[in-house]
Amino acid sequence: MKILILSTWFPYPPIQGSKIRAYNMIRSLSQENEVAIISFQDTPINDKWIEHLHQYCKKVIVVDHHPFHYPRIKTWLGFFTTLPSSVVAGYSKKMATTVQKFSEDWQPDLVIALTFVTAPYALKLPHALRVVDMDNLLALMLRDLFLNAAGFFQKQRRYLAYWKFRNYENQIYQKFDLALVCSDLDKSRAAEYINLPQERIIAIPNGVETKIPLVQNNTSSNHNLIFNGALSYWPNFDAMNFFLSEIFPFIIETIPDCKLLITGKNENVDISLLPRRNGHVIFTGFVDDITSLVSSCAACVVPLRHGAGTRLKILEAMAAGTPVVTTSKGAEGLDVQHGQHLLLADSPKDFADSTIRILQNQSLREKIIREGRNLVENVYDWRIIGEKLNQTIQLLATSK
Repeated sequence: MKILILSTWFPYPPIQGSKIRAYNMIRSLSQENEVAIISFQDTPINDKWIEHLHQYCKKVIVVDHHPFHYPRIKTWLGFFTTLPSSVVAGYSKKMATTVQKFSEDWQPDLVIALTFVTAPYALKLPHALRVVDMDNLLALMLRDLFLNAAGFFQKQRRYLAYWKFRNYENQIYQKFDLALVCSDLDKSRAAEYINLPQERIIAIPNGVETKIPLVQNNTSSNHNLIFNGALSYWPNFDAMNFFLSEIFPFIIETIPDCKLLITGKNENVDISLLPRRNGHVIFTGFVDDITSLVSSCAACVVPLRHGAGTRLKILEAMAAGTPVVTTSKGAEGLDVQHGQHLLLADSPKDFADSTIRILQNQSLREKIIREGRNLVENVYDWRIIGEKLNQTIQLLATSK
């Protein structure tokens, strides 16, 4: 089958959650299908990156347009329509033309739109089967922002943004033959506001690679914590503000040499707004080998309070053999059990106490590491997920 993938981000190198998901979906689909990709240029692209994707894609086309750089005038125009401003301002005629021209020549059997950003262009191919990966369910994230708004005017503005996006996602996603989400929980949530039959919403989880054997580093003597998430994503920034303001002081009081490493690019992020905690916080910036860094730390903390989808950072830590402490929100959509695969805590004191337990209780650490690794090997390995994705696509093709 010939599959055309429309990507919001150039998926290589796979250095953040959405790119990791896109890259592994492409790699999995290429094992049984002929794949081509048309991608926005969200960052300057190295020729070697394009060459790498040619291992899996017959054709790699990059559209010279940043999907999230919005002209101000278009953003204002969006305010006066029923469509979300980001949809109005981000629409690219160049992408639409590229998709149409390429499809006329290549004649794909199926098109996959990765997120709402590329969904409108997939609808321009009336003779191909259409699949959309809904990824983070942005309407749900906007609902969180609305519910946590401070003040009347902020609440009204955020409600309008949520209302527009909820309606938009409902209207556009129901035009697809199949919609993919990250978990069964997201499937049930999507069904609440998107007019699609349950059988047309399929959970394809996020995953990791576990073919590399687990190397147990001697972390019993260090008290380094890590948060492996980019602060440019606002739920991550909120999580670190919450942790540094309300949780970390309890931990430092008990374990004075404890340090927190925060990874990821910080461009266009005002990290001065975060408490520094007198040298206890290290901003590593982008790290080439994130697995080794995570593996070298005593625990991974994921104190998320907002967001949707599933947290690759948790699966990455489990695969690296680093025990995880997270919130109920952070663990949403993952098939995990408190005290077995990780520790769950929501209040600042409980989160701090759980982190201290992980740092001081070696037998508990070893159990969490062992069970977490078993979970990702048996449920969240991309080899397993890729098989399900291919089966899902083949079933759709044979049913039409």
